[in-house]
Amino acid sequence: MQTIPAAVTSVEQKIREGLERQFLREARAPRSTYRLQLHKGFSFADAEQVLEYLRDLGIGDCYASPIFEARPSSLHGYDVTRHDRLNPELGGEEGFARFAAHLRALGMGLLLDIVPNHMGVGNDSVWWQDVLRNGHASTYAGYFDIDWNPLNVNLRDKLLLPILGGQYGDELEAGRIQLAVVDGMLRVRYFGHLLPIALRTL
Repeated sequence: MQTIPAAVTSVEQKIREGLERQFLREARAPRSTYRLQLHKGFSFADAEQVLEYLRDLGIGDCYASPIFEARPSSLHGYDVTRHDRLNPELGGEEGFARFAAHLRALGMGLLLDIVPNHMGVGNDSVWWQDVLRNGHASTYAGYFDIDWNPLNVNLRDKLLLPILGGQYGDELEAGRIQLAVVDGMLRVRYFGHLLPIALRTL
């Protein structure tokens, strides 16, 4: 069983406390809910504009899609790239504070769709990139479902990514696997994938 690092736990605690300060006052059972699918085109500010209408319909609680930082322009928010930050495309902490205050003023509640096992991987996931760079020594390694001790002993403490469209040698000879300097860092580029170089291999 992996232990979640204290630094990450403290970040989660700060988020929880922040949400409680902004919104949660006392526990109560939801009466009726309305789903809000938040994204860049429908932010906290946009959601605020429909709250009085929803209240007049008899809606007691809004049920919102994930609000943590997701891949840029995500339409659903489940491809979270950071669990320690509210999505700036939705309005960030300030936008959420205004939205929560408006809900509170109308006597409405909020249900948040928080899916801790959904963690986007890719070029824009700071945590994933850190795992690729530092392996199981990464602060964020415990957040991903990675088997560091597979049956194949040659793959122990390694991360196997199924991203190649062909055999490794063929892709390399065809020039599709390339070294590139991106943001001042040496990376491996394979089509749309940008992978950091593990420090010990430099």
